[in-house]
Amino acid sequence: MVAGAPGVQAQERRLRRDLGFWGLTGIGFSNIVGSGWLFAAMYAAQVAGPASLLSWVGAGLLCGLVALVMIELGASRPEGGGTVRWPLYASGRLVGTLIGWSVLLSVGGTAAEISAIMQYAAHYLPGIYNGHTLTFAGLALAVGLSVLLTAGNWFAVRLFARLNNLVSVFKIAVPVVTVIALIASGWHSGRLTDHGGFAPYGYVACLTALAGGGIVYSVNGFQAPLDFSGETRNPRRTLPAAVLTGIGLAVLMYLVLQVAFLFTVPEHLLGHGWQGVSFDSPFGQLALILNLHWLSSLLYADAVVSPGGSAYVGVALDARHTYALAKNGTIPRYFMKVDRRFGVPRRALAVNLAVIVVFLLPFGGWQDIVSVMGDMYLLIYAASAVAVAVFRAEPGGRTAGWVPGLQWIAPLSFVVASEFVYWSGWQDLRLALPLVLGGLLIFLAMRRPGAEAAGGAGAGRGAGTGAGSGGSDGTAGSDDTGDSEGAAGSGGIGPRHRSLAAELRTGAWLVTYLVALTVLSGLGTFEGTGLLPAPYDSIAVAVVATAVFFWAVRSGVRHLSATRPAAG
Repeated sequence: MVAGAPGVQAQERRLRRDLGFWGLTGIGFSNIVGSGWLFAAMYAAQVAGPASLLSWVGAGLLCGLVALVMIELGASRPEGGGTVRWPLYASGRLVGTLIGWSVLLSVGGTAAEISAIMQYAAHYLPGIYNGHTLTFAGLALAVGLSVLLTAGNWFAVRLFARLNNLVSVFKIAVPVVTVIALIASGWHSGRLTDHGGFAPYGYVACLTALAGGGIVYSVNGFQAPLDFSGETRNPRRTLPAAVLTGIGLAVLMYLVLQVAFLFTVPEHLLGHGWQGVSFDSPFGQLALILNLHWLSSLLYADAVVSPGGSAYVGVALDARHTYALAKNGTIPRYFMKVDRRFGVPRRALAVNLAVIVVFLLPFGGWQDIVSVMGDMYLLIYAASAVAVAVFRAEPGGRTAGWVPGLQWIAPLSFVVASEFVYWSGWQDLRLALPLVLGGLLIFLAMRRPGAEAAGGAGAGRGAGTGAGSGGSDGTAGSDDTGDSEGAAGSGGIGPRHRSLAAELRTGAWLVTYLVALTVLSGLGTFEGTGLLPAPYDSIAVAVVATAVFFWAVRSGVRHLSATRPAAG
C-alpha cells in the first residue's frame, strides 16, 4: 500500500494488479533484448575483440548484483514506478529530483530502439537515413511508429502483457535460429587467438566495451518488472524469480550471439583486425555474405519486431516513471491520473511520446544514444543501493529480508555501478553528467515561494497518512513515506516545509558524486587526458564511491529522522 496524499493513494489504487511470473519475466526479457542483440556483438568486438566475451560475463554479474538490491526494494515497497520513488523516500527532494530528471532523460532509450528499427528499415527504404542521421522522411516514419507504440499501451496492462509474451517468444526463436545457421555455415577455428590474440586491444578494452560497446545498455532493462510492482499480484513471491530469470536468459543469449559473430566473420574482413569489421546491419549483412538469404530476410523482419518489442515495453515503463515523477511532484500532478476503466496512466503516456520525439531529433546513430542513456540508468541503480541501505540503517528499520548479505551487497553495488559509469568514457560523461546536474534548476524552481506553498499544502495532506503504524516492509504503508517522502504520524513535516539549506545538505552527496565522477573521467584513461593513469583511475573511483555511499546513507537516515517525528 502506498502512503501519501489522498490523491496519490486514489490513483495508485486504480492500477490493475494483474501481472504474474510469466508476464513479469516477459516484460524483463523483452526490455533487455532489443536492438542490443542486433548491434552490440559487432560494437563489442570492435572495442575488445574476442575478450568481449568477458565483458558480457561482467555485465551479467553487475546486473545480478544490482538486481538483488532492487529486488529487495521491490519486495519491500511495491509501487508503480518504484525506481523513481525509492530515492525520494530515502534521500529527500534534491536527490529525488535529480534522479527523477535522469529517468525522464532516459526515456531517450526508447528513442534508441526506434532508431535501431530505422537503421534496419533503411535496407528497404534507403531514403530514411542519411549517413547516421534520420532524414525528414525517416523522422516522420519514426514519429509515426512512436505514436503506434503509445497507442498499443493505451489499454489494460493484462492485454499489454499477453501481447508482449507473444513478442518475447519470437525474440527468443530468431536469435537461436541465427546462431545455429551462422555456425553451421561459416565457422572459423582459431578466432580466440588469431588477429592479435584473445585481447588484441588490452584487457582494459573489456571495461570500455561495457558501455562504449553497447553492452551495458544491451543487458540493461532488467529493472522493468520492478516498476510494475504496483501492478503485480504477489510481488514478494513473483518479482525475485521474474527479474533473475530475465537476466539469466538474456545474458546467455548475448554470449552465444557474440560467439557466433566472432567465429563466423569472413577472414578477408579481418585484414585490419576487429576494429576494421564494420556493418550497417551486422547479422543481416553477415547472413548475406554467407549466402543465407532466407536468414537475412528473417533478421530484417526481426529488426522491427525485436527492438519494437523493447520499445513497446519501454513506452509502458516510461509511463510508470512519469507517473511516479508526478507523484513525487517533480512534474505537474496532472500527469499522475490513472484511467479508471483500464488502470493505465494515459497522460504520462502522452507526455513520454513528446519526449521520445525530442530525443529522435539531436541524436543520429544507435551507439550515440545508448552510451548516454546507459550512463543515466546506472545512476538509478546507484541511488537504489543507497535507498536500501538507508531503509535498513534507519532506527527500527528493516526490509523484506529476501536478500541476505545486503550490508555488503549494497555498497558493492554502488561502487560497481560507479565504475561502469566511469568506464563509459569522457566523451559520454561530459554530456550525460552535466545533463543530470541540470536537474538542479528544476529543484530550485520547485522551491519558488508559490511552488513551496502549494507543495506544503500537499505535504500536509499526506502527513496524516504516512508512517507511524504497522511493519516497516512498506506493504502496510508504514515505512512508505509516500508523497511527502517522510511525513509521519500526526503533524509530520512535509518535504517542502524543510529549509532549502536542509534539503541541500541532505542531497549534497549526489551533487558531489556527479561532479567527482566528471572530474575523474576528464583526468582518467577512458578517453580522458590520462593524467591519472590506469589502474589508479579506477581505484580512485572506487575510493570516492565508497566514501560517498556511506555519506549518502548517513544523510538519508538523518533525513528520515527529521521528516518522521514521533506521533503524538
